[in-house]
Amino acid sequence: MKNGTHIIRLDNGYSLWTHTWNAGGQDQLLCLHGGPGDTHEVYEQFGDELKDMNIEVNTYDQLGSWYSDTPDWDDPAIRDKYLNEDYYINEIEEVRQKLGLDHFYLVGHSWGGMIAMMYARKHPEHLKGLIIISMIDNIADYGERMKAIRKAEFTPAQIAYMNDIESREEFSDPTYRKYIDHLYNGYIHRRQPAAQAHVTDIQSKSVHNHFQGDNEFVITGDLGTWDYRDEIKKINLPTQLMFADHETMPLKTAERMAHNFPHARLVVTPDGGHNHMVDNPDVFFSNLRNYFKDIRAGKF
Repeated sequence: MKNGTHIIRLDNGYSLWTHTWNAGGQDQLLCLHGGPGDTHEVYEQFGDELKDMNIEVNTYDQLGSWYSDTPDWDDPAIRDKYLNEDYYINEIEEVRQKLGLDHFYLVGHSWGGMIAMMYARKHPEHLKGLIIISMIDNIADYGERMKAIRKAEFTPAQIAYMNDIESREEFSDPTYRKYIDHLYNGYIHRRQPAAQAHVTDIQSKSVHNHFQGDNEFVITGDLGTWDYRDEIKKINLPTQLMFADHETMPLKTAERMAHNFPHARLVVTPDGGHNHMVDNPDVFFSNLRNYFKDIRAGKF
């Protein structure tokens, strides 16, 4: 695939937005964004940061995300067909084929890290390495981390108020939104003002709410029982786990994952939130480049 933006048409008839930097590089990287229902934009620096290493960077927006086609989520049959983990794993495989990638590196951020692990388990033959950014291997530990964050940031009365609002599903409550904004600024995008911002909210709420819930700090969606702790022990690829020291994902779980993956290491970005490639890009990209350097040198 040449440099630039390309629209690829899937076999199901929908189209996805893709973009390629450093086409024809020595190694190829495919980037999976988070959300679910977010976009490729946290990866916009990757092309420039990896140019000197001659690494081709490919990004795309998953089905339902802002720059790609949005199905009719009001149709129950459409929701059942596409709003599930298996669809998005199979989508990665079709995107790989249509971009002409093989023996490539796969990177996933947050939700993208989840489906990256699942793709690596299903199709290891296509991968040269795996990079997981700020995603753990089970949702239960994430839920405990959410409770700990709330306890650190709010009084018991404020927590009780948030719990009551969530039980009523009155997520537009102004006080509740103020509390959630406080958490986003502390644990998701610590770099303020936000380096990446739009006049309108471009997150696909239909996709995000189905899998996660109203926001990053509540779990009411389909992901609530996901557990991949046993499966990561079977992913025998050079795996870099990239987390931050002030984010939504628990570092204790990341440390265990580094032990349970057959061939993995953990690096932590200081003063970073969930989007630490934006919060502290100097350290983040130094760690990322070292991953590729060490693999090429046989030192990983």
